[in-house]
Order: sequence, then structure tokens, then C-alpha cells
Amino acid sequence: MTDRTLRGTIAVLALAGAAVAAYLVYARYTGTRLACTTGGCETVQHSKYAKAAGIPVAVLGLAAYIAVFATTLSARLEAAAIGAAIVLAGLAFGVYLIVIQVAVIDAICQWCLASDGILALLAIAAAERLRRAAAKP
Repeated sequence: MTDRTLRGTIAVLALAGAAVAAYLVYARYTGTRLACTTGGCETVQHSKYAKAAGIPVAVLGLAAYIAVFATTLSARLEAAAIGAAIVLAGLAFGVYLIVIQVAVIDAICQWCLASDGILALLAIAAAERLRRAAAKP
């Protein structure tokens, strides 16, 4: 896979994550009920854990996905490093939130799990991009 293809893959995944996050942001600010097959989406989205420092987690996620997408516009090592750092931080936070959903809230949000799955794929791709960029002379 070429660097350009890898960056394209990361860009597509980042846009998919942004779409999930944008849906959650839209639902939050319009009061729209989330489509949910797990039955726990509303519980999770209205819990005290749905905000960090007073900012909805979905807004933070949307910003992070957009930032990761922006890093794909450059082939520089710095862009790869920034993208990987954002993705790994997001994945760590996502794992924390899964634990909170299961152990504290006792509800699962399918949209959160979708975002976490996207973050896991992004982590693999971003780590590979960073490895390749760091290996270039």
C-alpha cells in the first residue's frame, strides 16, 4: 500500500468517524431521539459521562476526527505523528468510556461502539503511517 493510499484510508475512516460523531452532536442539540438497537444509547448520551470538562464527548470526537482528517492532507512526519497521537488518545478515551458504559452506567451505546471500532482501525492505520514516515530517510 502506498503512502497516498494509506493516507486515503485514514481520511475515509476519519470521515466515517466524523459522521457518527456528527449524528450524536445533531441528536444532542436538536433533542432528536437516537436510533438505537441496544436500548442504551439515550441512557449513555444523557449520563454525566457524556461530557468532559463541560463539553459533550461527541463534540470532542467530531473535532478529533476532523483533526485526524486534516493530518492526511500532508505527507510530513509531523502530520503522521499528530494524527497518530490524536487517534491513540481517542482510542484510550474510548476504551475508558466502554468500561464506564459496562461497569457504571449499565448501558451500551451502539454509536459509541461504532466510533470505538473506527478508532481501532484508525489506530492500526495511523501507527503504520507513522512507522513508514519515521523510516523515510
